[in-house]
Amino acid sequence: MILFRFLSVCIGYACGLFLFGYFIGKAHHVDIRKKGSGNVGTTNTLRILGVRSGAVTLVLDCMKAVIAALIVTLVFSQVAGLDAQDLKLLRLYAAFGAVLGHMFPVYFRFKGGKGIATGMGFLIIAEPRILVVAVLIFVVLVAITRYVSLGSVMAAISLPVQGIIYYCCGFFQYGGSRNLEAFVLVSIAGCLAVILHHSNIGRLLHGNENKFTFHPKTENQ
Repeated sequence: MILFRFLSVCIGYACGLFLFGYFIGKAHHVDIRKKGSGNVGTTNTLRILGVRSGAVTLVLDCMKAVIAALIVTLVFSQVAGLDAQDLKLLRLYAAFGAVLGHMFPVYFRFKGGKGIATGMGFLIIAEPRILVVAVLIFVVLVAITRYVSLGSVMAAISLPVQGIIYYCCGFFQYGGSRNLEAFVLVSIAGCLAVILHHSNIGRLLHGNENKFTFHPKTENQ
């Protein structure tokens, strides 16, 4: 199973390498890495290219983790000795790999997105109920403050907290010691997202972080 875990992460990582914000920007003759915050994720795409491009980026980046899990299911479903619980765990590793591929793409010198959208796809596979709480935290904070980064960071912080609760209460349904693996992967995903928001956290603390708007930025903004 160790080899299968590794292969699942690799499959997920390959799926995560499709940075849709960057490719959608290129379709509009824009290098999203050189505009706005320079990030290739949903928020910067929305700011630079508008709501439609931002929404498409959100959905496609989210689906990378789900597609990775589906691919792993197809690849390993016929392997002798793997039961349903094993496949469920391998899907989790694949979805986690997609988060890593999005955050650390090898062809961009490991500088990718911050993993929020792809992390949503990961949580769909890992535990949808954790995603519901994280999304609620995000929506409420963004609605109150208009800081997407604050909502993202607090939602990410909630992952290890929720993970502890789910693990201690037995809410993870992976079976036995696999539940600990689920907790660890969910926690790592949340911590990585927080770390990658370090510049946003600095701007929030200094009061110069950009607030959310549905209007694309112009060159003089």
